[in-house]
Amino acid sequence: MQKPSLPAIRALRPAWNKGRIVGQKRPLKPKHVWAIRVRLELAENQRDLALFNMAIDSKLRGCDLVKMKVVDVMASGQIKERASVLQSKTQKPVRFEISEGTRVSVAKWMQDPLMIGSEYLWPGRFHERLHISTRQYARIVRDWVASIGLDASAYGTHSMRRTKVTQIYKKTGNLRAVQLLLGHTKMDSTVHYLGVELEDALAISEAIEI
Repeated sequence: MQKPSLPAIRALRPAWNKGRIVGQKRPLKPKHVWAIRVRLELAENQRDLALFNMAIDSKLRGCDLVKMKVVDVMASGQIKERASVLQSKTQKPVRFEISEGTRVSVAKWMQDPLMIGSEYLWPGRFHERLHISTRQYARIVRDWVASIGLDASAYGTHSMRRTKVTQIYKKTGNLRAVQLLLGHTKMDSTVHYLGVELEDALAISEAIEI
């Protein structure tokens, strides 16, 4: 009697997300934002300081942030107070404010020799790259959060996008304003993105004592 031939057993590759925190990335808290800013200022890292501040203010996706051009934020030699960028995902423009601190940091970055003749706000360091890549931006964000002792796997480029709108929602509860600032076409997307239903449920639960 012949024994049935069984399929060869192959060693399984470890899961790509083993040991990682997956799902929505956490927004930074105000104390985290200031801690990172102080470290970048002390290090006199003008590019990263301007990039960090712009990421917080613009609330743009990483793919749109890295492609920002000088003309998007500058007019007549001055940094604009408000800017507009066409989103690559929706092909619709989104407007955002540029706070005073961000304008100062961007103006200083514009004086760097790397910015001479550059069309893009965050030029690549290699000639074949017109601007930094989204992967490079993700590495930069990981370095920022790790520098202040946070778990880098819990944060990402969307942490930068969510940081300011999370605070806006907490202080105002205005979902429509958050939707406009994020450039979402549907309110459901904003609700899911912020996780407001869960946050509201937790806040209600915390207020009840038994």
